[in-house]
Amino acid sequence: MRKIYVVLTLCFSLLGSCGGGEETELILATTTSVEDSGLLEHLLPVFETENACRVKVIAVGSGQAIRLARDGNADAILVHDRKSEEEFVKEGYGEKRIEIMYNDFMLVGPEDDPASLKDEKEIAVALRKIDSLETTFISRADESGTHRKEKSLWALAGVDPDGEWYLQSGTGMEASLRVANEKRGYCLTDRATYLSHQKELDLTILFEGDKALLNQYSVIAVSPKKYPDVNHRLAQKFISFLTSDRGQILIGEFGKEKFGQRLFTPNAKRD
Repeated sequence: MRKIYVVLTLCFSLLGSCGGGEETELILATTTSVEDSGLLEHLLPVFETENACRVKVIAVGSGQAIRLARDGNADAILVHDRKSEEEFVKEGYGEKRIEIMYNDFMLVGPEDDPASLKDEKEIAVALRKIDSLETTFISRADESGTHRKEKSLWALAGVDPDGEWYLQSGTGMEASLRVANEKRGYCLTDRATYLSHQKELDLTILFEGDKALLNQYSVIAVSPKKYPDVNHRLAQKFISFLTSDRGQILIGEFGKEKFGQRLFTPNAKRD
């Protein structure tokens, strides 16, 4: 699933430039989980106003976001798939990988918890129970960061999921949660997306807390050496904004008023 979300500010010049000829638009390829959580709606108006620019967001899975950047179709990426991010930088498509925030993954499902996961302490054990009982499980199956995390967790459990119980949605996080809700199945989700849509779903948190479920997000500017036409200057401004005290405070505040807890924990490391 591909969503395109464009935010406009009132401070464009008539010539479509700002700051002495700098292009006003930043193209950000990011994940559906970041968009579906509402974090971008919280952050981008501040950045756009301060920099007299607009941000065009392409919200897909991490894998597709990185592919878009590899093809020169984005100025920066904000994703959560460390292995792919490091390969992206190593191969010269991106500059430095900068961690900015994290949350965690968890398993959600119907309240009656047919696989009895609530008392388990290890994600590998929980997944083996789902497999042995062939309890309905919804996979994103879209090569997103969440899907790749899911595959690594099945591997950790020593399970190759297959069969009628293992349903592949091929969609983003919000849509996959809705499928899990309809099918009364389990689903691996990031905390932010689940909490943002919890009231619309008859799903409850059934497993959380394993350190293997850490969900780290990073931002990377596309290399101007690889693609000279990228808006590198605005990408760097965006990264500086996210890693600044102001940006980190905004990230840490998001969700507290509405959900009583932060949805992302800021952890940018600044030189």
